[in-house]
Amino acid sequence: MTHTMKALLLGRGPEWILDDVPVPTPGPGEVLIRNRASATNNADLPMLDEADPTHGGTGKESIAGFEYAGEIAAVGHGAGDWKVGDPVMGTFPASFAAYLVADHRFVLPRPQHLGPETACALPTALLTEFGALTVAEFRAGQCVLITGASTGIGMIGIQIANALGASKVIATTRSTEKADRLGELGADTVIVTATGTDLARAVLTATGDQGVDVVLDHVAGDTFAACLPATALDGRVVNIGRLAGPASTIDLDILSFRHLTVHGVSFGFSREWETVPILEGLRADVLPAVDRGEIASVVDTVLSVEQYREAADRLRSGKAVGKVVLTFA
Repeated sequence: MTHTMKALLLGRGPEWILDDVPVPTPGPGEVLIRNRASATNNADLPMLDEADPTHGGTGKESIAGFEYAGEIAAVGHGAGDWKVGDPVMGTFPASFAAYLVADHRFVLPRPQHLGPETACALPTALLTEFGALTVAEFRAGQCVLITGASTGIGMIGIQIANALGASKVIATTRSTEKADRLGELGADTVIVTATGTDLARAVLTATGDQGVDVVLDHVAGDTFAACLPATALDGRVVNIGRLAGPASTIDLDILSFRHLTVHGVSFGFSREWETVPILEGLRADVLPAVDRGEIASVVDTVLSVEQYREAADRLRSGKAVGKVVLTFA
Protein backbone atom coordinates (compact mmCIF):
# COMPACT_ATOMS: atom_id res chain seq x y z
CA MET A 1 0.00 0.00 0.00
CA THR A 2 1.20 3.50 -0.80
CA HIS A 3 2.51 5.71 2.01
CA THR A 4 1.04 8.96 0.68
CA MET A 5 -2.39 9.91 -0.61
CA LYS A 6 -4.29 12.74 -2.26
CA ALA A 7 -6.34 14.87 0.13
CA LEU A 8 -8.22 18.17 0.06
CA LEU A 9 -6.88 20.52 2.71
CA LEU A 10 -8.37 23.61 4.29
CA GLY A 11 -6.51 26.26 6.26
CA ARG A 12 -4.21 27.49 3.47
CA GLY A 13 -6.50 30.04 1.84
CA PRO A 14 -10.02 30.70 0.56
CA GLU A 15 -10.15 27.43 -1.43
CA TRP A 16 -9.39 23.79 -0.77
CA ILE A 17 -5.91 22.72 -1.76
CA LEU A 18 -5.22 19.26 -3.24
CA ASP A 19 -1.97 17.89 -1.87
CA ASP A 20 -0.12 14.70 -0.98
CA VAL A 21 -0.22 13.76 2.71
CA PRO A 22 0.76 10.62 4.67
CA VAL A 23 -1.71 7.74 4.79
CA PRO A 24 -2.96 7.47 8.40
CA THR A 25 -2.57 4.35 10.57
CA PRO A 26 -5.50 2.94 12.54
CA GLY A 27 -5.12 2.79 16.31
CA PRO A 28 -7.06 0.72 18.85
CA GLY A 29 -10.77 0.69 18.05
CA GLU A 30 -10.18 2.23 14.62
CA VAL A 31 -10.32 1.07 11.01
CA LEU A 32 -8.52 2.35 7.95
CA ILE A 33 -10.87 2.93 5.03
CA ARG A 34 -9.88 3.06 1.38
CA ASN A 35 -12.15 5.87 0.29
CA ARG A 36 -13.60 5.73 -3.21
CA ALA A 37 -16.01 8.68 -3.11
CA SER A 38 -16.93 11.55 -0.80
CA ALA A 39 -20.09 13.66 -0.73
CA THR A 40 -20.05 17.37 0.04
CA ASN A 41 -22.32 18.98 2.63
CA ASN A 42 -23.63 22.48 3.35
CA ALA A 43 -21.20 22.78 6.26
CA ASP A 44 -18.11 22.26 4.08
CA LEU A 45 -17.90 25.82 2.74
CA PRO A 46 -18.40 27.56 6.12
CA MET A 47 -15.66 25.33 7.54
CA LEU A 48 -13.40 26.36 4.66
CA ASP A 49 -14.12 30.04 5.39
CA GLU A 50 -13.48 29.64 9.12
CA ALA A 51 -10.02 28.20 8.43
CA ASP A 52 -9.04 30.75 5.76
CA PRO A 53 -6.05 32.71 7.17
CA THR A 54 -6.24 35.30 4.37
CA HIS A 55 -9.63 36.54 5.63
CA GLY A 56 -9.24 36.34 9.40
CA GLY A 57 -9.71 32.58 9.75
CA THR A 58 -7.82 30.28 12.07
CA GLY A 59 -5.24 29.07 9.58
CA LYS A 60 -5.52 25.63 11.16
CA GLU A 61 -4.70 23.11 8.47
CA SER A 62 -6.68 19.88 8.25
CA ILE A 63 -8.25 17.47 5.78
CA ALA A 64 -11.73 18.62 4.79
CA GLY A 65 -14.94 16.66 4.47
CA PHE A 66 -16.88 14.14 6.55
CA GLU A 67 -18.75 11.73 4.28
CA TYR A 68 -17.29 8.73 2.45
CA ALA A 69 -17.80 5.29 0.88
CA GLY A 70 -15.22 2.62 0.19
CA GLU A 71 -13.78 -0.55 1.74
CA ILE A 72 -11.98 -1.52 4.93
CA ALA A 73 -8.22 -1.46 4.24
CA ALA A 74 -6.87 -2.30 7.73
CA VAL A 75 -8.31 -3.03 11.16
CA GLY A 76 -6.90 -1.81 14.47
CA HIS A 77 -6.98 -3.82 17.70
CA GLY A 78 -10.45 -4.07 19.22
CA ALA A 79 -12.22 -2.61 16.17
CA GLY A 80 -15.25 -4.86 16.22
CA ASP A 81 -16.05 -7.44 13.56
CA TRP A 82 -14.84 -5.47 10.55
CA LYS A 83 -12.67 -7.33 8.03
CA VAL A 84 -10.38 -6.09 5.27
CA GLY A 85 -12.40 -5.71 2.10
CA ASP A 86 -15.77 -5.07 3.78
CA PRO A 87 -17.74 -2.44 1.78
CA VAL A 88 -18.52 0.49 4.07
CA MET A 89 -19.84 4.04 4.19
CA GLY A 90 -20.06 6.63 6.90
CA THR A 91 -19.60 10.13 8.18
CA PHE A 92 -16.36 11.05 9.97
CA PRO A 93 -13.86 13.93 9.86
CA ALA A 94 -11.07 14.08 7.25
CA SER A 95 -13.07 12.25 4.60
CA PHE A 96 -11.89 14.22 1.54
CA ALA A 97 -8.95 11.87 1.13
CA ALA A 98 -8.06 8.57 -0.52
CA TYR A 99 -7.76 6.99 2.95
CA LEU A 100 -9.17 7.88 6.33
CA VAL A 101 -9.17 6.46 9.84
CA ALA A 102 -12.51 6.20 11.66
CA ASP A 103 -13.84 4.95 14.98
CA HIS A 104 -15.24 1.52 14.09
CA ARG A 105 -18.54 2.32 15.84
CA PHE A 106 -19.27 5.15 13.40
CA VAL A 107 -18.85 2.97 10.30
CA LEU A 108 -21.89 1.61 8.47
CA PRO A 109 -22.03 -1.41 6.15
CA ARG A 110 -22.47 -0.39 2.52
CA PRO A 111 -25.26 -2.31 0.77
CA GLN A 112 -23.78 -4.51 -1.94
CA HIS A 113 -25.88 -2.96 -4.71
CA LEU A 114 -24.71 0.58 -3.94
CA GLY A 115 -21.61 1.89 -5.65
CA PRO A 116 -19.42 4.35 -3.71
CA GLU A 117 -20.60 7.34 -5.78
CA THR A 118 -24.20 6.89 -4.62
CA ALA A 119 -23.52 5.38 -1.18
CA CYS A 120 -21.34 8.28 -0.01
CA ALA A 121 -24.31 10.64 -0.33
CA LEU A 122 -26.33 8.75 2.30
CA PRO A 123 -24.62 8.51 5.74
CA THR A 124 -24.81 12.09 7.01
CA ALA A 125 -28.44 12.43 5.97
CA LEU A 126 -29.36 9.01 7.40
CA LEU A 127 -27.76 9.86 10.73
CA THR A 128 -29.21 13.37 10.90
CA GLU A 129 -32.76 12.68 9.79
CA PHE A 130 -33.20 9.37 11.60
CA GLY A 131 -31.58 10.91 14.67
CA ALA A 132 -34.00 13.83 14.58
CA LEU A 133 -36.99 11.50 14.22
CA THR A 134 -35.65 9.46 17.14
CA VAL A 135 -35.33 12.55 19.33
CA ALA A 136 -38.88 13.51 18.34
CA GLU A 137 -40.09 10.04 19.40
CA PHE A 138 -41.66 9.60 15.98
CA ARG A 139 -44.13 6.74 15.61
CA ALA A 140 -45.63 5.15 12.52
CA GLY A 141 -48.90 6.84 11.58
CA GLN A 142 -47.75 10.35 12.50
CA CYS A 143 -47.67 13.31 10.13
CA VAL A 144 -44.29 14.94 9.44
CA LEU A 145 -43.35 18.41 8.13
CA ILE A 146 -39.87 18.80 6.62
CA THR A 147 -38.75 22.36 5.93
CA GLY A 148 -35.95 23.03 3.47
CA ALA A 149 -36.73 19.61 2.06
CA SER A 150 -34.84 20.19 -1.20
CA THR A 151 -31.54 20.12 0.71
CA GLY A 152 -29.47 16.96 0.40
CA ILE A 153 -30.47 15.71 3.85
CA GLY A 154 -34.05 16.94 3.56
CA MET A 155 -34.66 14.73 0.52
CA ILE A 156 -33.45 11.72 2.50
CA GLY A 157 -35.70 12.81 5.39
CA ILE A 158 -38.77 12.51 3.15
CA GLN A 159 -37.83 8.96 2.24
CA ILE A 160 -37.00 7.89 5.81
CA ALA A 161 -40.27 9.25 7.17
CA ASN A 162 -42.19 7.30 4.53
CA ALA A 163 -40.16 4.12 5.07
CA LEU A 164 -40.88 4.31 8.81
CA GLY A 165 -44.62 4.64 8.24
CA ALA A 166 -45.51 8.34 8.29
CA SER A 167 -49.19 8.92 7.51
CA LYS A 168 -48.35 12.07 5.53
CA VAL A 169 -45.16 13.95 4.66
CA ILE A 170 -45.35 17.67 3.96
CA ALA A 171 -42.27 19.29 2.43
CA THR A 172 -41.25 22.89 1.84
CA THR A 173 -38.89 24.40 -0.70
CA ARG A 174 -38.13 27.91 -1.90
CA SER A 175 -37.71 26.68 -5.46
CA THR A 176 -40.64 26.00 -7.77
CA GLU A 177 -38.23 24.05 -9.99
CA LYS A 178 -37.47 21.58 -7.18
CA ALA A 179 -41.07 21.02 -6.07
CA ASP A 180 -41.80 18.19 -8.50
CA ARG A 181 -38.69 16.33 -7.37
CA LEU A 182 -39.90 16.36 -3.76
CA GLY A 183 -43.19 14.84 -4.86
CA GLU A 184 -41.32 12.12 -6.72
CA LEU A 185 -39.39 11.32 -3.54
CA GLY A 186 -42.61 10.79 -1.59
CA ALA A 187 -43.81 14.14 -0.27
CA ASP A 188 -47.62 14.11 -0.18
CA THR A 189 -47.83 17.92 -0.13
CA VAL A 190 -45.15 20.36 -1.31
CA ILE A 191 -45.32 24.00 -0.18
CA VAL A 192 -43.28 26.53 -2.19
CA THR A 193 -42.42 29.25 0.31
CA ALA A 194 -40.74 31.72 -2.08
CA THR A 195 -44.15 32.75 -3.40
CA GLY A 196 -45.09 34.42 -0.09
CA THR A 197 -47.17 31.47 1.07
CA ASP A 198 -48.32 31.53 4.69
CA LEU A 199 -46.53 28.38 5.82
CA ALA A 200 -48.56 27.76 8.96
CA ARG A 201 -51.89 28.21 7.14
CA ALA A 202 -50.79 25.95 4.26
CA VAL A 203 -49.77 23.17 6.67
CA LEU A 204 -52.99 23.45 8.66
CA THR A 205 -55.00 23.30 5.44
CA ALA A 206 -53.12 20.16 4.37
CA THR A 207 -53.83 18.50 7.74
CA GLY A 208 -57.46 19.45 8.20
CA ASP A 209 -56.46 22.13 10.76
CA GLN A 210 -54.87 19.51 13.00
CA GLY A 211 -51.22 20.38 12.35
CA VAL A 212 -48.32 17.95 12.05
CA ASP A 213 -47.06 15.68 14.81
CA VAL A 214 -43.36 16.17 14.05
CA VAL A 215 -41.39 18.97 12.37
CA LEU A 216 -37.89 18.51 10.99
CA ASP A 217 -36.72 22.08 10.44
CA HIS A 218 -33.64 22.70 8.29
CA VAL A 219 -34.23 26.43 7.81
CA ALA A 220 -34.68 28.21 11.18
CA GLY A 221 -35.26 31.98 11.13
CA ASP A 222 -38.84 33.00 10.43
CA THR A 223 -39.59 29.50 9.17
CA PHE A 224 -38.92 28.01 12.59
CA ALA A 225 -41.37 30.48 14.14
CA ALA A 226 -44.01 29.58 11.52
CA CYS A 227 -43.63 25.87 12.31
CA LEU A 228 -45.01 26.28 15.85
CA PRO A 229 -48.63 27.17 14.95
CA ALA A 230 -48.43 24.46 12.24
CA THR A 231 -47.70 21.76 14.83
CA ALA A 232 -50.40 19.66 16.48
CA LEU A 233 -51.11 19.74 20.21
CA ASP A 234 -48.31 17.94 22.08
CA GLY A 235 -46.27 17.88 18.87
CA ARG A 236 -42.49 18.07 18.58
CA VAL A 237 -40.35 20.50 16.61
CA VAL A 238 -36.72 19.56 15.92
CA ASN A 239 -34.33 22.17 14.54
CA ILE A 240 -31.58 20.61 12.44
CA GLY A 241 -30.23 23.36 10.18
CA ARG A 242 -30.09 27.14 10.08
CA LEU A 243 -30.10 28.04 6.40
CA ALA A 244 -31.94 31.30 7.19
CA GLY A 245 -29.67 32.16 10.10
CA PRO A 246 -29.55 31.19 13.80
CA ALA A 247 -31.99 33.80 15.15
CA SER A 248 -35.76 33.38 15.41
CA THR A 249 -38.50 35.29 17.22
CA ILE A 250 -41.22 32.92 18.37
CA ASP A 251 -44.61 33.32 19.98
CA LEU A 252 -44.30 31.71 23.42
CA ASP A 253 -48.08 31.61 23.78
CA ILE A 254 -48.24 29.23 20.83
CA LEU A 255 -45.43 27.14 22.28
CA SER A 256 -47.14 26.87 25.66
CA PHE A 257 -50.81 26.67 24.71
CA ARG A 258 -50.13 23.92 22.15
CA HIS A 259 -47.91 22.08 24.67
CA LEU A 260 -45.10 21.75 22.15
CA THR A 261 -41.67 20.28 22.73
CA VAL A 262 -38.74 21.90 20.93
CA HIS A 263 -35.41 20.14 20.39
CA GLY A 264 -32.13 21.20 18.84
CA VAL A 265 -29.81 18.54 17.41
CA SER A 266 -26.27 18.45 16.09
CA PHE A 267 -24.97 14.92 15.83
CA GLY A 268 -21.19 15.16 16.10
CA PHE A 269 -18.28 12.97 16.98
CA SER A 270 -17.68 14.36 20.48
CA ARG A 271 -21.02 13.07 21.82
CA GLU A 272 -20.55 9.39 21.07
CA TRP A 273 -22.95 8.41 23.87
CA GLU A 274 -25.69 10.03 21.76
CA THR A 275 -24.59 9.22 18.24
CA VAL A 276 -23.58 5.56 18.57
CA PRO A 277 -27.06 4.36 19.71
CA ILE A 278 -28.65 6.27 16.82
CA LEU A 279 -26.30 4.54 14.37
CA GLU A 280 -27.22 1.20 15.91
CA GLY A 281 -30.92 2.00 15.44
CA LEU A 282 -30.15 3.09 11.90
CA ARG A 283 -28.65 -0.30 11.11
CA ALA A 284 -31.71 -2.08 12.44
CA ASP A 285 -34.54 0.16 11.24
CA VAL A 286 -33.33 2.12 8.21
CA LEU A 287 -30.60 0.21 6.35
CA PRO A 288 -33.05 -2.58 5.45
CA ALA A 289 -35.14 0.07 3.65
CA VAL A 290 -31.98 1.21 1.83
CA ASP A 291 -31.36 -2.42 0.82
CA ARG A 292 -34.92 -2.63 -0.55
CA GLY A 293 -34.46 0.56 -2.56
CA GLU A 294 -37.01 2.50 -0.54
CA ILE A 295 -34.37 5.09 0.41
CA ALA A 296 -31.95 6.29 -2.25
CA SER A 297 -29.39 9.04 -2.38
CA VAL A 298 -29.90 12.05 -4.62
CA VAL A 299 -26.71 12.97 -6.47
CA ASP A 300 -26.39 16.20 -8.42
CA THR A 301 -22.88 15.90 -9.86
CA VAL A 302 -20.00 13.41 -9.76
CA LEU A 303 -16.52 14.87 -10.21
CA SER A 304 -12.97 13.62 -9.68
CA VAL A 305 -11.15 15.10 -6.70
CA GLU A 306 -8.95 16.98 -9.16
CA GLN A 307 -12.09 18.95 -10.11
CA TYR A 308 -12.53 20.27 -6.57
CA ARG A 309 -12.78 23.89 -7.73
CA GLU A 310 -15.73 23.00 -9.94
CA ALA A 311 -17.31 21.17 -7.00
CA ALA A 312 -16.96 24.23 -4.77
CA ASP A 313 -18.45 26.46 -7.46
CA ARG A 314 -21.43 24.11 -7.80
CA LEU A 315 -21.99 24.23 -4.04
CA ARG A 316 -21.80 28.01 -3.97
CA SER A 317 -24.25 28.34 -6.87
CA GLY A 318 -27.15 27.02 -4.79
CA LYS A 319 -28.40 25.21 -7.89
CA ALA A 320 -27.38 21.69 -6.90
CA VAL A 321 -30.22 19.22 -6.45
CA GLY A 322 -28.70 16.61 -4.17
CA LYS A 323 -25.07 15.99 -3.35
CA VAL A 324 -21.95 16.99 -5.22
CA VAL A 325 -19.68 13.92 -5.11
CA LEU A 326 -15.89 13.73 -5.39
CA THR A 327 -14.23 10.47 -6.49
CA PHE A 328 -10.76 9.20 -5.57
CA ALA A 329 -9.06 7.06 -8.21
